[in-house]
Amino acid sequence: MISQLNRIHLSVDFLKGIAVLFIVEFVRGAFLLSYLPAYAADRIHLGVSAVGIAVTAHYLADTLSKSVIGYLLDHFPFRLIVQIGLVISLVGLFIIPYCHQAWQLIAASAFYGIGISPIWIVCLSNVNEENRATNMGLLYTFWLVGLGLGPVIMNFLIDLSYTLSYWLLIILLGIGWGVSTQIKHASSAKVDVMPISTQFRILGERLKAMRPLLPGMIIQTTAAGLLVPILPHFATRYLRLSYSEYSYVLMAGGISAVLMLIPMGKLSDMWGRKWFLVFGFGACAVALYSLTLSSSIYFTVLWAVVAGLSYAAVLPAWNAIMSQNVPSEEQGMGWGILSSVEGIGVIIGPILGGWFAELFNEAITVTISATLLGAIGVFYLICPFRFLQEASHKAKSS
Repeated sequence: MISQLNRIHLSVDFLKGIAVLFIVEFVRGAFLLSYLPAYAADRIHLGVSAVGIAVTAHYLADTLSKSVIGYLLDHFPFRLIVQIGLVISLVGLFIIPYCHQAWQLIAASAFYGIGISPIWIVCLSNVNEENRATNMGLLYTFWLVGLGLGPVIMNFLIDLSYTLSYWLLIILLGIGWGVSTQIKHASSAKVDVMPISTQFRILGERLKAMRPLLPGMIIQTTAAGLLVPILPHFATRYLRLSYSEYSYVLMAGGISAVLMLIPMGKLSDMWGRKWFLVFGFGACAVALYSLTLSSSIYFTVLWAVVAGLSYAAVLPAWNAIMSQNVPSEEQGMGWGILSSVEGIGVIIGPILGGWFAELFNEAITVTISATLLGAIGVFYLICPFRFLQEASHKAKSS
């Protein structure tokens, strides 16, 4: 692993950023995928649809703030914006114990979402252009390890104590704030800053040039968002798993994805990215649908591994393609806008997921998610990918 990292040419600021990202995503995963659904059901007796709205509020706040924060990162020091953001997130978590109604929990989730936006944009802005997909693979390795470990550990702790679980979230986010003080105290505005209207015009041209990517940008995040509020119920009620067994399934999928993210990133750099998207989305769709038919813990783990491997194939290639269309002179603003576009699906997904689960059942929600991912795979199978080179060339030449 160390020899691999030495060959990837990582900046110190990139490493500091992904350390904070790991902590932030650990807390996010633990909160959204485990603590929030359990707390809402056990302590204030809310249904799955209310949890879906709270998750949507979190991602809506995250998404809407990205464009503004991206602009701020182009004008103010990275470290200052990241630290202010993490303080806002800490405030959001601090008010959770005082939430006794749905609207209060929704507001707290939204407040928490605002504060964690900056670190993502900082990490993406520091990606090495010469090894884009490989760097993306490493970035998403830390993201996935954090996001996966969070709910796994939280599932065990919830059985012991809600208080212990809650204070773990607070302490870890506080540690993340401490690490963020080591991020380079610099702004990305090293050249004359373009007017905001000009930046939006340029990014609008990028989005127009990459129209074939737009379905994937929105639909894949919608498919993932459908699952967020219903996964614990799907595992415990439909698959008849205990919380411990559910954690083992999450570990199986997460470990398989983490082990393959960097190799998949290197392979997509060498072989091209179309088929990594086609087979990745297709295999993930098959794995999700097969989970609804699983009759034992062994088959459940198997399909979780397949889903993890397929996700590892998609992520580095997909985000390398995205990064080709961000103006190099305005990285913060560029990633803020693109992240906002992708965030549309994250906003609507959890609400729909909770609504489908209550209207039908959790298995139907998983099936709908699988169908959406399969549709993306088919779309990119029949879609010509000449526009990838063309979009990249336009981005470089403008």
